[in-house]
Amino acid sequence: MGNVNSNKSSDHTFDAIVVGSGISGGWAAKELCEHGLKTLVLERGRNVEHLKDYPTATKNPWDFPHRGYEPLSVAKENPIVKRCYAFGESSAHFFVKDKEHPYIQDKPFDWIRGYQVGGKSLLWARQTQRWSKYDFEGPARDGFAVDWPIRYDDIAPWYSYVEQFAGISGNHDGLDTLPDGEFLPPWEMNIVEKAMQQRIMDNYKDRHVIIGRCAHLTKPKQIHLQQGRGQCQARSLCERGCPFGGYFSSNSSTIPWAARTGNLTLRPDSVVHSIIYDEKKGKAVGVRVIDAHTKEATEYFAKIIFVNAAALNTNLILLNSTSQRFPNGLGNDNGLLGKYIAFHNYRGSLLASMEGYLDSYYYGRRPCAVMMPNFRNVHKQEMDFQRGYMTFYSATRPGWGHPTEGDQIGAAYKDATSEAGPWTVYMMMQGETIPKETNHVSLSDDQKDAWGMPLLKVSVDYDDNDVRLLKDFLTQGAEMLDKAGCKNISSNDSKQAPGLDIHEVGGVRMGKDPKTSLLNKWNQLHACQNVFVTDGACMTSTSTQNPSLTFMAITARAANYAAQELNKGML
Repeated sequence: MGNVNSNKSSDHTFDAIVVGSGISGGWAAKELCEHGLKTLVLERGRNVEHLKDYPTATKNPWDFPHRGYEPLSVAKENPIVKRCYAFGESSAHFFVKDKEHPYIQDKPFDWIRGYQVGGKSLLWARQTQRWSKYDFEGPARDGFAVDWPIRYDDIAPWYSYVEQFAGISGNHDGLDTLPDGEFLPPWEMNIVEKAMQQRIMDNYKDRHVIIGRCAHLTKPKQIHLQQGRGQCQARSLCERGCPFGGYFSSNSSTIPWAARTGNLTLRPDSVVHSIIYDEKKGKAVGVRVIDAHTKEATEYFAKIIFVNAAALNTNLILLNSTSQRFPNGLGNDNGLLGKYIAFHNYRGSLLASMEGYLDSYYYGRRPCAVMMPNFRNVHKQEMDFQRGYMTFYSATRPGWGHPTEGDQIGAAYKDATSEAGPWTVYMMMQGETIPKETNHVSLSDDQKDAWGMPLLKVSVDYDDNDVRLLKDFLTQGAEMLDKAGCKNISSNDSKQAPGLDIHEVGGVRMGKDPKTSLLNKWNQLHACQNVFVTDGACMTSTSTQNPSLTFMAITARAANYAAQELNKGML
């Protein structure tokens, strides 16, 4: 590690330390700072300030040398990250490049990362749905993983809390499978999507088609204006960083809000090596940090520590935090740290055409699709696979493309290339995977990165349950499209590796029993209760919904609890 600066002076000692500045880390910082705690946020990547550091946000397509596409040389150097839908010439600066941060794939896994202040909150797809009671009850009912130590009623007030601050658009649909929230006005379906909605719901009484819910300000409220944010412009250029603050990110929302309290210290370029455990005190006392550029090692100290480095990096840090008390990683008395990783199954999709409606179009680039909550195994086990999937679809009218006949120059050619074509429908799945002990991460014994950290070994894969679930979606999806009036229906199994969903969770799961879990109901390590984990690593299961809203709510709940316990002298 080199020389360690272990100076315990005031500039190295805080009330709280937060590792990571992404969606959950930003929320931890906001809550802790608002409670009056002097809080240090450590980010391994560079600083990115809202507005100031969005270099491509307002560029036109012709301003990019390759019109937004990465050149072939960049694609060849980055075979993993290039597969991400948001990676391109306009956003590459917010993505981790393959060669710069290697890891070991025991099984194929596309690990998509964003190392900068704000993390992947600058890059996320912004889809935000609450979990339902069925999701929190699922493991106990169906006998997989372990029972969640919390239920929907425990987290519901915190869903409301974060929704009001972040700004979530959606419709009140009255579904127990997808609870309503504190919504801004919803986006609108276009004419074809509405027609499909009616036909699907007429044919299936258990399938509810609704407009998507997303973290975009359709009509900002006072709390959003106070953050300096404005209305979403439906540009669909979100991965560049939004100059309007139209979507929620740590950069535009929680981190500036935390900074206003005067209690925030933000240190970018700080690679967290491990958490320091004091054998005599029986608790964690700080973190070891490697400077990203000089490689100098420094120690920072605090009474409570929140680990929010994103799921797999949080596992890495805890596994690397060894001591006499915890030789196999901090809190890892039961040997389960790094195990029971889960993700979302995105392999299935369908494409179809819809005849007619040629006198209608739509405005803008709506940031959410039409969606259908899971309808499989909701109330009881009824299929030949466990759990289920959410379904998303959208209908668009793409351009005709370039004509191949006649003069390919002049006004007539221009008109022909800009004319909207027939309607196309795209449908996709978001399937729940079952956490398994065999899906795990561990540390390399002999390979290290440039900062002296062991490389992470990832061993995560699909199983037969995932394949059966995929087949059901493709069958049911084609049937629904047919009943909705679509033609030329084709299905696809992308066979993409896990990881490209960017919804990996687990490894430091919550639970009731210290023998079978790492965290309690307040996200404290059972064996080291002044360390909290509230990012994706804490998840016991993954449900069919997008995970980020649940990360936010769990983090706000845990951070408020931690601040209160600290003030009582309990931590």
